[in-house]
Amino acid sequence: MPGVRYRADFDTDQLEAEGEEVNRRELAWRASQGLTGPPPATYFLAISGGGDNGAFGAGLLNGWTKAGTRPEFGLVTGVSTGAIIAPFAFLGSAYDSRIEKFYTEIEPKDILLKKPFYSFLTSDALTDNSPLWRRVAEEINRELLDAIAAEYEKGRLLFIGTADLDARQGYIWNMTKIAANPDPRALELFRAIIVASAAIPGAFSPVMIDVEVDGEKYQEMHVDGGTMAQVFIYPSDIDLKELERKAGVQDRARVLYIIRNSRLDPDWASVDRRVMDIAGRSITSLIHNQGLGDLYRIYLTAKKDRVDYNLAFIPPTFKEPHRELFDTEYMRALFKTGYDMAVKGYPWAKHPPGFGER
Repeated sequence: MPGVRYRADFDTDQLEAEGEEVNRRELAWRASQGLTGPPPATYFLAISGGGDNGAFGAGLLNGWTKAGTRPEFGLVTGVSTGAIIAPFAFLGSAYDSRIEKFYTEIEPKDILLKKPFYSFLTSDALTDNSPLWRRVAEEINRELLDAIAAEYEKGRLLFIGTADLDARQGYIWNMTKIAANPDPRALELFRAIIVASAAIPGAFSPVMIDVEVDGEKYQEMHVDGGTMAQVFIYPSDIDLKELERKAGVQDRARVLYIIRNSRLDPDWASVDRRVMDIAGRSITSLIHNQGLGDLYRIYLTAKKDRVDYNLAFIPPTFKEPHRELFDTEYMRALFKTGYDMAVKGYPWAKHPPGFGER
């Protein structure tokens, strides 16, 4: 299926071409509806990875709807658990109950089945994620893709990030373009990308995606998009103002909202002197700091393009015990935290830690 993905670091030209076309489609749609005058402000939403911490983002979106201040987003991006939320966030508040149910009613067995520990010697993962595949198949159907495709015609975009391990390359998938493609394989590919983006390496099996290059067919191994970036919006070398100028859009306000499904403070914990504990803590520390780096990068990109930057994250006051991955009680408490903060009017941070204006 050509033209539906971009290498995150190299395919800027293709992304710019898509951006120009999106602006033109939006203007054409507005004209077809009899809407005159300059286009209104455009809103971006970036939803990060974080595993079961995605309950925070799910709660925040539901509370934001309840507060009556949630806008329609021209671009929504998702990575890992954010990839699960993103299609429903893109389609709007009518789909809030879908993400609430996912993050407040599931149990570990609804996402994964544990394998014997020694399975790491011969298997590609420590767990069997076939339950996640089934749940994604239940939620992502042709009707949902048709709804997403309709928004693509209005000039809106939905992007999901995955990581191609063979190439050590992050990919941005244009899910709106896939949804609008009449190819009967579109639904299968759409589902596979979401599962791949959430496939934590080692814990979940990678997703093998069929591709064709220069007439030759082969498979790529795709895993959690967080392997390359915990959150993204668009490459920093894209000039938004120039894209809008080419499409005839001028002086448009741009607003970015980032939902970081993680805490930003160091989150102290005692580490036992055992290999698995040391390795596990080291990996989570790498992920934590990678996420901070992503927030810094996006902030500087937003400053360059005069995009209003708004950041949400799990507050350090959240102390619910986390007994296991996809712990139902933990997720319910975290969902409520995000919901309650949003209903009251979420206190969006205007910069990441360490980037305060002087």
